[in-house]
Amino acid sequence: MEAEAVIDTGSRAVPDSDSPSVFTVEGVGKSFGRAQVLKDISFSIREGERVAVIGPSGAGKTTLFRLLCAVLKPTEGRVTALGRDTRHLRGGALRDLRREVGILYQNDNLIPHLRVVHNVLMGRLGHWILPRALLSLLWPQDLGAARAALNEVELGDKLWSMPGELSGGQQQRVAIARLMVQQPRVMLADEPVSQLDIRLGREIVALLSGLSARMGTTLLVNLHTLELLEGHFERVIALRDGHLFWQGAPSEITRELLRELYGAEYRAMYLDEVALERP
Repeated sequence: MEAEAVIDTGSRAVPDSDSPSVFTVEGVGKSFGRAQVLKDISFSIREGERVAVIGPSGAGKTTLFRLLCAVLKPTEGRVTALGRDTRHLRGGALRDLRREVGILYQNDNLIPHLRVVHNVLMGRLGHWILPRALLSLLWPQDLGAARAALNEVELGDKLWSMPGELSGGQQQRVAIARLMVQQPRVMLADEPVSQLDIRLGREIVALLSGLSARMGTTLLVNLHTLELLEGHFERVIALRDGHLFWQGAPSEITRELLRELYGAEYRAMYLDEVALERP
């Protein structure tokens, strides 16, 4: 079976202050037993916005992302994701949300014994009935969509490759292609380049930012390396010790703010060498 879906990467409107919120976080706390990981966090994310989340190790960034996609439920407060209160989502309603929220992990999460085309089309599983999903494991059900997505990430010649034949950067590009065929309203990338060198990291973040801008998809990226901000984001949210420490435009970040945010990690991360954006 040949092409059926088209990957829409046409230009869409840039978000403004009147854009609806895709996430609203109100007084959220999250505890695991006696350990409180997040405390009284509140913010909102507009549709189409591109936001970087930064902070030292253990600040609660990954926990926050898991709350946004309803993998976790808040212990206190409320997370509203695409108009839904995540505390009350079960069954089909929860599956519907996860179909609209695409996630890119630190590890690419490709299935090693399936070819690239099958891994890419995993992004369509939430849209297909079970018999078609099972049939696609034998013969890909939407080759056109897979090819289009792989061409976007410059891997059009890897359609039938195995994941183990690809480099780490290429595998992460396949994971991005999988997101593209999913066509979510929101993309959450949790330290997607932590296992890549800085050059490949820049390429992946630029690719995510560019696709988000063209598709009008909301993008949140959890970054540990500040060199990767590089003009790709409209807003930065900083967490420290489970609290919302600061938020604002990248051009508003100062050395003093970074020293206070990262504390003992400041020197270890060579943040004195990071070029800061200017208005």
